[in-house]
Amino acid sequence: MSVPAFDVPRALEAHEPPEARGLARDEVRLMVAARSEVSVEHARFRDLPKHLRPGDLLVVNVSATLPAAVPGTLEDREPVELRFATAAPDLELHGSWWIVELRSPDGTRPHRGARSGERVALPGDTSVELVAPYAGGARLWLARISIPTHPAPLRVYLAVHGHPIRYGYVDREWPLEAYQTAFATEPGSAEMPSAGRPFTPELIATLAARGVLVAPLVLHTGVSSLERDEAPYPERYAVPEETARLVNAVRWWGGRVIAVGTTAVRALETVADEAGSVSAGEGWTRLVVSPERGLRAVDGLITGWHEPEASHLRLLEAAAGPELLERCYAEALREGYLWHEFGDSHLILP
Repeated sequence: MSVPAFDVPRALEAHEPPEARGLARDEVRLMVAARSEVSVEHARFRDLPKHLRPGDLLVVNVSATLPAAVPGTLEDREPVELRFATAAPDLELHGSWWIVELRSPDGTRPHRGARSGERVALPGDTSVELVAPYAGGARLWLARISIPTHPAPLRVYLAVHGHPIRYGYVDREWPLEAYQTAFATEPGSAEMPSAGRPFTPELIATLAARGVLVAPLVLHTGVSSLERDEAPYPERYAVPEETARLVNAVRWWGGRVIAVGTTAVRALETVADEAGSVSAGEGWTRLVVSPERGLRAVDGLITGWHEPEASHLRLLEAAAGPELLERCYAEALREGYLWHEFGDSHLILP
């Protein structure tokens, strides 16, 4: 790992949306890093058009955030919060199989001590059976859901009984709208694909007027509270034919493909061949992007600031290189950039 171990001071954790701090979404800070020049520049997100060229392509994740956390009770009457992370890979057609996480009632810490076969009672006469630990871990569970009064998809149930996932650094609850991006059209993410949050309709219009293109894909995110050295889990994705064609066209004419978020990188690189040519595709991606594998279709990306030991830092090293990435994180800490989903942004250019 190129970025030395570091701690994120509480003062650099974004405890609330920028709107609550008197800022528009696109007024968060933006660090612009260019790998070819090993340079760093400080800006605001609304300055993004100045750093992109006509003919560049932004690939955005249009997955919308679900209210994926539900209060529950274990068989011994202990209260917990149950978080629906993702449909169980390769079992999603059955509808009732999901990967879930148990947390403390306020959601601030993992719950330990559950056992296979235990049931969690949820509102609405619903129960979840914890079938087995998922992927040999101790945090996530393969679970079977029973919603007798709701034959509709789980998202209908969550719309009634769920609330957005919130971690301890966010001091209060915020409505689901605070966890949606301007691109959100396909419900399915346990947590917001937050790299797209600073975009506003006005900024998107400015980018279009400048000749910057935008193409959609879908990657439904799971829970992000990965433990130390824990690799990303499988996630559901879809890259449309039109997006694949546009990516290939932009690469042909010498434009730059800029992924908005590590989720967009993961989906796009899943359908890229060794030469960087992209094909349409959908399914479950298990791809882990590393410096050793490198990036094939993606030239740069927009992202947030990630915690130490996060697997995302390996992906960022593939984009920025070790020297530049280390410099960026050192400057972010020194200059007071804010972390997490309501924090500041980072643009990495080739």
